[in-house]
Amino acid sequence: MKDASPATAPETFYLKDYKPFGFEVESVELIFRLAPEATRVLSKIRFVPREGAADPRFFLHGEELELISAQIDGEPVAPRLIDGGLECDVPSEPFTWESEVQINPAANTALEGLYMSNGMYCTQCEAEGFRKITFYPDRPDVMSTFKVRIEGTEPVMLSNGNPGDSGAGFAEWHDPWPKPAYLFALVAGELVNHPDRFTTASGKDVELNIWVRPGDETKCAFGMEALKKSMTWDEEVYGREYDLDVFNIVAVDDFNMGAMENKGLNIFNSSCVLASPETSTDMNFERIEAIIAHEYFHNWTGNRITCRDWFQLCLKEGLTVYRDAQFTADMRSEPVKRISDVIDLRARQFPEDGGPLAHPPRPEEFQEINNFYTATVYEKGAEVIGMLKRLVGDEAYYKALDLYFDRHDGQACTIEDWLEVFEDTTGRDMAQFKRWYSDAGTPRLKVAEEYDGETFTLTFQQSTAPTPGQDIKEPRVIPIAVGLLNDAGEEVVPTTVLEMTEAEQSFTFEGLSERPVPSILREFSAPVVLERETSAAERTFLLAHDTDPFNRWEAGRALAREARLAMITEGAAPDAAYLEALTSLVRDDALDPAFRALVLSPPSQSEIAQALHEAGTTPDPAAIHDAAETFSQTLAQAMADSLPRLYAATTVDGPYVPDAEGAGKRALNSAILGLLSRIDGGEAAAKQYEAADNMTLQLSALACLLRIEKGADQSAAFFEQWKDDRLVMDKWFGLQVSMARPEAAADVARSLCDHALFDMKNPNRFRAVMGALAGHHAGFHHASGAGYALLAEKLIALDALNPQTTARMCAAFQTWKRYDDDRQGKVRVELERILATEGLSRDTNEMVSRILNA
Repeated sequence: MKDASPATAPETFYLKDYKPFGFEVESVELIFRLAPEATRVLSKIRFVPREGAADPRFFLHGEELELISAQIDGEPVAPRLIDGGLECDVPSEPFTWESEVQINPAANTALEGLYMSNGMYCTQCEAEGFRKITFYPDRPDVMSTFKVRIEGTEPVMLSNGNPGDSGAGFAEWHDPWPKPAYLFALVAGELVNHPDRFTTASGKDVELNIWVRPGDETKCAFGMEALKKSMTWDEEVYGREYDLDVFNIVAVDDFNMGAMENKGLNIFNSSCVLASPETSTDMNFERIEAIIAHEYFHNWTGNRITCRDWFQLCLKEGLTVYRDAQFTADMRSEPVKRISDVIDLRARQFPEDGGPLAHPPRPEEFQEINNFYTATVYEKGAEVIGMLKRLVGDEAYYKALDLYFDRHDGQACTIEDWLEVFEDTTGRDMAQFKRWYSDAGTPRLKVAEEYDGETFTLTFQQSTAPTPGQDIKEPRVIPIAVGLLNDAGEEVVPTTVLEMTEAEQSFTFEGLSERPVPSILREFSAPVVLERETSAAERTFLLAHDTDPFNRWEAGRALAREARLAMITEGAAPDAAYLEALTSLVRDDALDPAFRALVLSPPSQSEIAQALHEAGTTPDPAAIHDAAETFSQTLAQAMADSLPRLYAATTVDGPYVPDAEGAGKRALNSAILGLLSRIDGGEAAAKQYEAADNMTLQLSALACLLRIEKGADQSAAFFEQWKDDRLVMDKWFGLQVSMARPEAAADVARSLCDHALFDMKNPNRFRAVMGALAGHHAGFHHASGAGYALLAEKLIALDALNPQTTARMCAAFQTWKRYDDDRQGKVRVELERILATEGLSRDTNEMVSRILNA
C-alpha cells in the first residue's frame, strides 16, 4: 500500500491552533535495511497517551512511503491511510507501535528524508523530512531517545549519538538525549575520516571525525581546527560542554542547505566544510569556520533546547546565528564582522521586510515551513538577540542564558519561554520588546537635533510601514547607541545606549561647550533605517574621524550611495570631495586592511535601486549599471598614481595562511587590483593569475580580467585546471554569469545550463548559475525580459525535482514592483506561467502566490 499524495490545495497552519500531540514517545528503535531503490525501515515506538490531551487522535505523518505491515503490541492492525499520513485506533494505555515501510532513496531528488548522493545514503529531516522515512509524529515538540541499527554493505554507516555494536554488514547507534525527529540523521557509504580528539573542560574525552569521500582527506584540517575552536569558545563564553562520546561531521555533495545540526552527526554541504588554499578563497575559509561553529553551537541552542513548533524557528536560529557572529568577531575582526553582517542584512533581509514576502521573525501562519528559512528568521532573529543583550547588558545577558539552559534543558520551547528568563533575571517587562518577534517590517527612525547653549537634544520618531496582514504597527523598544564628537574628532560623549520606547522621544545631553557632531546608531545597534538630514561635509568628517568603526564605514557608504543617486537622477559627476576622502582613507596604512577593503566596496546596484524606489524614482537597471561603471572608472583614475604602490604594499608574501590578518590584506589587494585593472588593461591581473599559488589570488585575478573583458584565455585555462573539482567549478560557473555584460547575462546563463558539467539536480551547481543571474542586477532586469524568462523556465523544470531549492530561488522576483510597468508586465507573465504549471509543489505555489499578489 502507498499513502495518498500530499493535498494539492495548500493548507494554512496557524500559531493560534497549536495543540500538543496526544501521546508521549518514550523510545524509538529503528532498523534500516539499505537498498538504493528499496530500503526497508522497521520502526518500534513506545507511545504513552497524554492525560487530558486536547487532541487524542492517533495520527502519524508519512509521505511517499509504502506500508508493508503495522502492529500494536505484536498484533497486526490495519491503519487508515490518509493525506499526509495514517490514523489508527489505539489502546487507552501505553502501547508499542511497530511498522515496516519501503522507500526509494535513489528516486528522491527533493533531497528530503533518505536520499542518495553519488552513491552515498544521506538524510535531511529538517523541517519535515522524517515523515519520508517512516510513519511518525513528525513535529518538533515530540522528543524521544533513539536506537538505530543500519544493515547494508557500505563500509561506513553512521547515525546520531554514540556507537554501539558493529560488525560485518551492520552498525548500531544510540542517542541517549531526547530529540525531535527533525534531528535524526543517517549516512552510509564509502567514506574516509579525518580524526582528532577533544577534551572538555570537565575532562571528558571526545572523538572527532570529519567524514569525506576518498580523495578529499586533504581538505579537512581547517574544518577540524574550526570545530575545536568552537568547542573551546562555547565552554569559555557560554559555559556549554559537549555531551556525547563522539562528534561526527559528514561532507555531502548534494544538499539543499549549508549544513544541518543533527545531534552528534552534523551533515554538511561539501562547500561548507572542505577547504584548501588551492581550491578555497579567504571568504570560503571564513564561511566554513562560521558554519561549523553555527552547527556545533546548535547542540545547546537547538538540540538540547529545541522549538515547540515551527513558528518558533527563530528561537533556535536567531540565537545560534548571534552566537556564531560573536565567535567570528572573536576569531577575526569585530568591526569588520559587524559591517559585513549589516551589508548582508540590508541586501537580503531589508528587501524581504519591505516586500510581499515580509513576515515577523515568529510568523503567525504558513503553508510550507521550508519557505520560512529566511533572512528574517536567521539574520533579523540574530539582530533581535543583539538588541536584547545591548539593552540588559553583558552580565545580565549571560545570567539569563544560564537560567535558560538550566530551566529548559530537554524541552521544546517558545519565544515566551525565552523572554521570561530575561524578565526573571532582570525584572524588566518584555511585553513591548516582544513586538520585534511578532511584527514584520523594518522600522524607520527619523532624527532631528537642536543645540541651545550647552544643551544638545536629539529627537527621534519611529514608524513602520504596513506589511502583509499587519496594517498597524505599535512603537517598539529601540536601543540607539549614540556618541558625540567635537570639531577635532574627539569624543565629548562616549557611546551611550538610549532606550526608545515611544513613537516620538527626545534625549538631552548637558554641559557641551560647542555644538557636537552626533554619531548615531553606532555598531548598528538596531535593525532600522536611520533618516537624518545631513551634509556631505559632515559625512566626510565622520568618514575621517568617527571613533566608531561601523559609523565611519556607514558615512562612506552614504556618501557613495548619494553620489550614485546624483549621477543617475541629476547627471552629476562623482563628488570630488568624497573621492578625495576615500583616497585618503585607502592610503592610511594604520587602518585595518579589511576595513579599508569594505570602504572601497561600493553599494550594490540592487541597493541603489531600492534607494531610488524609496525616493519616489523608478529605478532603471541600465542607468544604475552605467553609473556604477563610471564611478569605479573615475575612482581608478583619481587614484592612478597611488594604485601600483598600494597594490604592491598589500601583496601578501610567504605561504598562504587563512587567518584574519592575511585575509584582510588580500581583500584590500583584490579591491586595489580591481581599480588598477581599469587603467592598466589587466596587465597586473594577468601577472597575478599566472603567479597565483592560492585560489583567493587566482580567482580575484580572473574576476578582474573578466570584468574588463580580457580574461578569455585565463578562463579557459582555469576550466581545464579545475574541471574535475566540483566546488571549484561552481565558482567558475558563477563567475561566467556575474561578470557578463548585462545584455549577455541571460544568454551566458542559458548556455551554461546546456554545459556538460551543469547538473540541475545538484543545488550548488543550480545556484551557481541561476543564483548568479538573479544577482546580476542589470542582467536579470534587462529590458528584454530574457533573465526573467530563463529563471522561470528553469524553476519550472527544477520544481518537479527539488521543490525546496526552487521555492527559495523564487525570491529573486520579490522586488518586481519597484520597476517600470514594462518590466512588471514581463515578470507577471513569468510568475503566472510558474503558477499555472501542472503539479506545482506546495513550496513553490506559496512563494509565487505571495510574490504575485504583492
